[in-house]
Amino acid sequence: PDVDILVCNAGISIPGLMSMLPEDKWDRLFDVNVKGIYHCINAAMSAFLRKQSGSIVTVSSMWGVTGGSCEAAYAATKGAVIALSKALAKELGPSGIRVNCVAPGVICTDMCADIDPQILQEMAEDSPVGRNGTPMDVAKAMEYLADATFVTGHVLNVDGGYVI
Repeated sequence: PDVDILVCNAGISIPGLMSMLPEDKWDRLFDVNVKGIYHCINAAMSAFLRKQSGSIVTVSSMWGVTGGSCEAAYAATKGAVIALSKALAKELGPSGIRVNCVAPGVICTDMCADIDPQILQEMAEDSPVGRNGTPMDVAKAMEYLADATFVTGHVLNVDGGYVI
């Protein structure tokens, strides 16, 4: 298939204390959040290399940038996504393929469904823009990175300034 842009957007979270996380849950997080990206990129790689162009956008998290209490395993996977994205930007850049990453903050999706509304409100108030994000906020950042022909190896925080 002909591929111009690949967005690697699958991810799961299993919050909790690291000391209470069974190894199978750790493995599940890495299988989805990191290995899923590996499989997607490998599936598209021959098309990108054949064309000598393309854009890959991966999805990390603000916790991949800063770490997060009770999110150590999730943060570890999202930190791995950042490292993978930067390494691939260097590896694939000479072939005309750009690789960038978005690091969303609190985005109102199903992943937030089990978070206490009061906690979500407090997180919104802690953000300089005074709100949590929407899927469209992240989509617009992805679109920018997909189209920005002189940007590669970048991690774009999409968090309303939560992580400054």
